[in-house]
Amino acid sequence: MIYWALKRIFMGPLLKLLFRPWTKGLDNIPETGPAILASNHLSFSDSIFMPLMAPRPVIFLAKIEYFTGRGIKGRLIALFFKVTNQLPMDRAGGAASANSLNTGLDVLRDGGLLGIYPEGTRSPDGRLYRGKVGVAKLVLQANVPVIPVAMIGTDKVQPIGRRIPTIRRLGIIFGEPMDFSKYKGLEHDRFVQRSVTDEIMYELMRLSGQEYVDSYASTVKDKLAAKKAESKSAAPEAVQEAAKDAVRVDPAESLAPGTVTVIGQKDDDGPGPAGRGAGR
Repeated sequence: MIYWALKRIFMGPLLKLLFRPWTKGLDNIPETGPAILASNHLSFSDSIFMPLMAPRPVIFLAKIEYFTGRGIKGRLIALFFKVTNQLPMDRAGGAASANSLNTGLDVLRDGGLLGIYPEGTRSPDGRLYRGKVGVAKLVLQANVPVIPVAMIGTDKVQPIGRRIPTIRRLGIIFGEPMDFSKYKGLEHDRFVQRSVTDEIMYELMRLSGQEYVDSYASTVKDKLAAKKAESKSAAPEAVQEAAKDAVRVDPAESLAPGTVTVIGQKDDDGPGPAGRGAGR
């Protein structure tokens, strides 16, 4: 009820008026029955605009950190994700991630639309990164079609780290359904899981026009964070070294007090103008 009210009465009309989102391929979303909406992930805003424009309710698997924030801000974010049909996804791996995927399977078994970001996290630089096989596990176990979704321009609306979005137009492309029923019975085959995931990522690359990077976005983010931390720790040391260099004076290269340089150089033995003037 709250989801419907936010989408149809309160937030939905205002967001459409301000951002004027355009869509393509809405008819590729089945009117009934389960399906997975697999999307690229550029911005926090993806989880708002994609379900806003979809004709049916979309239940998202969102990172669990959105549901465990502290303080007023953290609680408000958690409340927003709960009332907008989003479920916590534990990305730690192992049993925790398996339980999260099982929750997604329940959504599909109930005939719902499940939204997921195969990259696992937002792109750090606007490029498309290697997909994780969780999406393939869901597809193969539930035997449902995949609708590839390309978010266009949401990274310009709300880049990583920006709290207040910039009002500008964005787009959403819903691709043609992808059928992986030929792999039925092979849901536990790791090579099949990787093959299905790569097929989905290729279609996302084609629809979005993004450059593809064959590395996990989370790995790249970790490297960037480590590099940033290293540069911060090195900065004070560089300042100290600069300060030491600033007070080092080589006596052999220093000039005697009273020496005039460049103009009217003073040299007792030299024929400069200052020397001639001093003898008059």
